[in-house]
Amino acid sequence: MKVLISDNLHKSGIALLERNPNLEVVVKPGMTPEELKEAIRDADALAIRSATKVTKEIIDAAPRLKVVGRAGTGLDNVDIPYCSKRGIVVMNTPGGNTITTAEHALSLMLALARNIPQAAASMREGKWEKKKFQGTEIFNKTLGIIGLGRIGRVVAERALGLKMRVLGYDPFISKEVGTSLGVEMVSLDELYARSDFITLHVPRTKDTAKLLNREAFHKMKPGVRIINCARGGLIDEEALLEALKEGKVAGAALDVFETEPIPPDYPLKDLPNVICTPHLGASTEEAQANVSVAICEQILEYLLYGTIRNAVNAPSVTREAMAQLKPYLTLAEALGSFQAQITEGAITNVVISYIGEVAKLDTKPLTHSILKGLLYPIMHDEVNYVNAPSMAESRGITVSEEKIAAGEDFTTLIRLTVRAGMEENVVAGTIFGKYEPRLVQINKFRLEAIPEGHMLFIYNTDRPGVIGAIGTTIGRHNINIARMTVGQEKERGQNIILLTTDTPVTPECLEAVRNLEHVAMAIQLEL
Repeated sequence: MKVLISDNLHKSGIALLERNPNLEVVVKPGMTPEELKEAIRDADALAIRSATKVTKEIIDAAPRLKVVGRAGTGLDNVDIPYCSKRGIVVMNTPGGNTITTAEHALSLMLALARNIPQAAASMREGKWEKKKFQGTEIFNKTLGIIGLGRIGRVVAERALGLKMRVLGYDPFISKEVGTSLGVEMVSLDELYARSDFITLHVPRTKDTAKLLNREAFHKMKPGVRIINCARGGLIDEEALLEALKEGKVAGAALDVFETEPIPPDYPLKDLPNVICTPHLGASTEEAQANVSVAICEQILEYLLYGTIRNAVNAPSVTREAMAQLKPYLTLAEALGSFQAQITEGAITNVVISYIGEVAKLDTKPLTHSILKGLLYPIMHDEVNYVNAPSMAESRGITVSEEKIAAGEDFTTLIRLTVRAGMEENVVAGTIFGKYEPRLVQINKFRLEAIPEGHMLFIYNTDRPGVIGAIGTTIGRHNINIARMTVGQEKERGQNIILLTTDTPVTPECLEAVRNLEHVAMAIQLEL
């Protein structure tokens, strides 16, 4: 079998593959897309980092491809849905870069506080500008951490060791979990108002894109310093430029950017109070060796033994079990994702009920799929089918299962109950025929909806003309409705509507729907 390595992987991982006599290992980093199409034609596995773009065209050129392995966490460069359709397993190595990225964020914070890069550059020019580069202590300063996943927690631990006060904002972490980490959990506005330094450790999603914008900078205390080693696009770079020039922000240290590599005329790099590094968060010898060995081991085990580890689109099950479970796995992940997107606040309790025929199966992979779906909108590529239970536990989420042999209205049903604070939501789904997942219950509402695609979830008063007004409003924004399902609760005079649209609903369209008379709530979903 042939393993193609198309990016620069650490030699320790490559050596691991080359030692196996059953594998042909081809190392060709830096190929053009056309060269990659030719090289991948007879490949069984592809090992990459962030440079290779695994597009539909590349996948179509690889009829033998079985697995794509990313040495690292982020998979923005891989068309995962199309890999799934083709039956190609996509793996990553979550956690391999955690310490390295956290240390880089702390290094940038210290460099920012003491103007180290600027002073070093001045010395190289033969100057001695001692007064110009006077800095500030971090002792007793307040560090605001946005996102308390793996990396955010390491940053918090190290910052507490430096005797800083640490504030945390993460809507999916309870105050009790924060307290156990030594972090004071606060609202985002309070974090802005109190922090001397702010560091970002969240994935880029529709909710976090340009999280630090003009409005956010306006809420921050004067002289704040910003660090971003997470993802480009979390900061509105134009707004940051303005805040730096006005003096509202005293300095910024950026390792990631909206466009990478940055263009020659990138304005932030020329400001004296900005430190830029070329996406070095994971660039240490130890981290590169760790992720290289990890992904090569995972690819080796999959090709030789069929063992799946750290896959983002396939659970760890045997081929025989997969044949039975596949439609349920799709349903389970959709139920988890749906709950994550309609539930506000930190989830504390999850109850999974397997009812009827599904209760006779091995439900462990289904529970993993539910938890992966539940956590993915929050954590993105950090969570997969294997680590989802431990990720849930680390966030203070209690998970329980029950199996009920007798079916209710359906011969097979998965019911997912999620509690966050005082709020509790219940969703349930079943399989129509042999393979068709359906969402059949949302709280007290009964319906029949296909849980996939770009969706809009609406609560409205049951009045004539409301559904028509919603359809007209969406149509006015040139968005086509592919499917519509309505659930009715006659006693309370309420409806829920699930719309599937051909393209995502724009922010302007969503706002227009929310402003309609008799519409109580509208939430955009991606399943």
